Amino acid sequence: MHPPRILLWYRHDLRLHDHQPLDTARQQGAEIVPLYCFDPREFATTASGFPKTGNFRGQFLRESVADLRASLQERGNNLLIRSGKPEVIIPQLCAQYKIESVYWHREVTSEEMRVEKRLKKALNQQKVAVQTFWGTTLHEPAELPFGMPQVPEVFTKFRKTVEKYAEIAPALPQPTTLPPLPRKLANKLGDIPTLKDLGLAKVEGDRRGVLNFVGGETEGIKRLKDYFWQGNHLKHYKKTRNGLLGADYSSKFSPWLAQGCLSARYIAAQVAQYEAERVANDSTYWLIFELLWRDYFRWISAKHGIKIFQPEGLQGVKIPWKRDLEAFELWRTGQTGIPFVDANMRELLQTGFMSNRGRQNVGSFLTKNLGIDWRLGAEWFESQLIDYDVCSNWGNWNYTAGVGNDARGFRYFNIPKQAKDYDPQGKYVRHWIPELKSLPGEQIHQPWRIPVKELGDRHGITLGETYPKPMVDLQQSVQENERIYQKALGLDPNPPRRSKNRSKRKSSPKDQPWRR
Repeated sequence: MHPPRILLWYRHDLRLHDHQPLDTARQQGAEIVPLYCFDPREFATTASGFPKTGNFRGQFLRESVADLRASLQERGNNLLIRSGKPEVIIPQLCAQYKIESVYWHREVTSEEMRVEKRLKKALNQQKVAVQTFWGTTLHEPAELPFGMPQVPEVFTKFRKTVEKYAEIAPALPQPTTLPPLPRKLANKLGDIPTLKDLGLAKVEGDRRGVLNFVGGETEGIKRLKDYFWQGNHLKHYKKTRNGLLGADYSSKFSPWLAQGCLSARYIAAQVAQYEAERVANDSTYWLIFELLWRDYFRWISAKHGIKIFQPEGLQGVKIPWKRDLEAFELWRTGQTGIPFVDANMRELLQTGFMSNRGRQNVGSFLTKNLGIDWRLGAEWFESQLIDYDVCSNWGNWNYTAGVGNDARGFRYFNIPKQAKDYDPQGKYVRHWIPELKSLPGEQIHQPWRIPVKELGDRHGITLGETYPKPMVDLQQSVQENERIYQKALGLDPNPPRRSKNRSKRKSSPKDQPWRR
């Protein structure tokens, strides 16, 4: 009897380890046909005209697909590559090569689900069986102690409930061998499109960047081994995770997680092994805590659907956001005149990456100081981030703008204080803004406070020429935008002045996302 022939549609799961569709097909003794489609819609533009997949992520994606093909080849199989719409290409392959079933990991957001729906319809008409799997989070939906409609709107409640009642599923191992591709397909593999084919340009690593990110499961596992086992950095993770410079202040797993080159369950299993063999402490727990944040945004996206993309967000707060494209361009290019913001935005522009601490501050500045539509920021991050994940990105921007889940009123970041706390000597700002490098210590964070003559005579800096003047007064702009926010909620737009201590608490939000 001929073994079943199963096509595996690879998407954001570019790995062999902990891959349930692959494992299921193997257990069934099937002929396995792995496929990756370069969907042109993923390389179109956002609503605001940014490339949906920018150069950094495009290059990382190509590397990840190439690594997956090499890993499959090493085990006796291979990867088909096609360019086009999966809902058109997959039914054609099924008809041409008598493929009986198609397996894939399902997604939860609107564009991806629309493609799945069309594909299922086409395959159903051909009587091709479909089986979908859930493979991104630490837990399967059935393992959660609540149904999807009951996912808590507050992260802390979600976390505590899941930690108490749900076990993290074990990670499936990498297969050592795989059956070969059907003979008719062996010579019709298809080539990986060049960056030029995808409308992108090659990016060279910036020596100032935190890490030279290379795509693929092989590199993702290597990074984990370097961070956990060789560098022994996990034991200090909680203390260092808010760093700004260097490769090892945080795990930097996020690009590999976003493309599915690393499984969250695999990381959790490695944490458990590290705890057993080296140390279990607040830092080992905190890495799982951050993975739960990532999971939470996926569950929330599954629960709320397209709400995460709408201007009023999950809370339905109708704030009259500005669409000031000139101001947005200054923010995007790191020319706001606020050094801590500019340094982070320049790092993103030059490397495709930014720290957790930076993301919180630049997001707060865009929404709480400039009052600009948060969706512009979300789209720019979508385009530029090497670790873009649709649920985490849009969920985080909802949260930052004050229209998302776990909202606690008008919460903002006191940027000068943040800069002083996390870059006390100005090393990070000096690293990315060389025109200010002569300013000593923490003075670099607020050059407008230095007398004009001293700035010019001693440091050769003229605000407005050498470096921009601040585009807004930080405190005044926060107050103005808070009044707009309060009015949108139907509250008193001129509330009593907060006490000093209250202000500090509001400018230092707790349990923030954007983690890696």
